[in-house]
Amino acid sequence: MSTDAEAILYTDGSSLGNPGPAGAGFVLEESDGTVVERAISLGETTVGVAEYRALIAGLSEAISRGVQRVQVYSDSEFLCRQLQGEYKVRSANIRPLYEWACKLVGQFDEFQIEHTAREGNQRADALARQAAEQAKQNEKENSRGS
Repeated sequence: MSTDAEAILYTDGSSLGNPGPAGAGFVLEESDGTVVERAISLGETTVGVAEYRALIAGLSEAISRGVQRVQVYSDSEFLCRQLQGEYKVRSANIRPLYEWACKLVGQFDEFQIEHTAREGNQRADALARQAAEQAKQNEKENSRGS
């Protein structure tokens, strides 16, 4: 990719219970038309952790692909507001993930994050749910093997 590479990143996290089997999903759409999608099974955790893990995975992918300017869309209002500096990070479980995300954000020439309705984030939502279902299946298989 060129040094002026741009991308749009859609992220979402899902937890079947809170905490429960969880997953993260992202869709990275690069300016050259390349689309990268990931569904990441996380095991048991909260939806807040899953939201941050989705963002971190998507930002890491963008960095590895040479993206310099990224526009992020998430249906997690708390995640967006925390990264915009409007909400404080109070959770001990979220703080290290927030700090990790901030370090990644600092590697971009331009970074913007916006809250979007779930309808504007359907593919990332589907990937996160798929990964959470996989975590649930893995949990069932592990409990049978014990």
